[in-house]
Amino acid sequence: MKLPLLALALLFATPALAAPPVEVLVLGAYHFGNPGLDLNNMKADSVLTPQRQRELQRVAAALAAFKPTHVMVEMQSDAPDLAVAEYARFDDAMLAKDANEIVQIGYRTARLAGLRTVNGIDEQPKAGEPDYFPFDKVQAAAAKFGQTAVLDASNAPIAASMKSFEAAQKTSSVAQLLARMNAPGAALNGMDSYYGILAIGDHDDQAGADLNAAWYLRNAKIFGKLVSLTKPGDRVLVVYGGGHGFWLRHFASLTPGYRSVDVMPYLKRAQ
Repeated sequence: MKLPLLALALLFATPALAAPPVEVLVLGAYHFGNPGLDLNNMKADSVLTPQRQRELQRVAAALAAFKPTHVMVEMQSDAPDLAVAEYARFDDAMLAKDANEIVQIGYRTARLAGLRTVNGIDEQPKAGEPDYFPFDKVQAAAAKFGQTAVLDASNAPIAASMKSFEAAQKTSSVAQLLARMNAPGAALNGMDSYYGILAIGDHDDQAGADLNAAWYLRNAKIFGKLVSLTKPGDRVLVVYGGGHGFWLRHFASLTPGYRSVDVMPYLKRAQ
């Protein structure tokens, strides 16, 4: 007996439809040991104190409850599987002396989850490739076209938010600080400052638009590396600078076969 065409189509479509999505939990982090490489650099209190270490352990335990099959961080790797070589040397001594959030959250959570590998999915321009954050060109265009006030206004909310964030460290746990950074609508978690500079330049020299395009490109390449390492059913914890959160969640939400998981319940659990 011949099956109707619709039944045959459903039969062959079922495996693809049944494939579980890759679940992506993005944690936007502030830089614990700030290297001073961002446009706005926040002064972070030491996370190496006994109290902060207890707080970080609670954060890692909460994130490990997500049961990640991968932990991916803001590092570059030349390995075929983008494995971070340093993770093989991770131990309590490293936790006691290295304040970097990759170590304190990424490696710590990966160990709790029983993972043998942490992946470095960062993207930086190689020789001949475009600058992913051409802010110097934006500054030059703003000065040329009398738009310095526009540039200052776009950055003002971020600068104010960082000052407030610095002050909050005196009374907030690490989990509370991370929740503040990752909350929907938070200045440090949005695109207002980027889109605010779209007006900078003229019809030919669209410096603000160029920066936005380059920033999108970097984040698209970061997520592309994530895609290259995952298969249906994987659960990925991404620990990245908070400024990347918008686009990484965007890609996780809209890329077919992927699903963005809200990090806020996990941070609330850690509090």
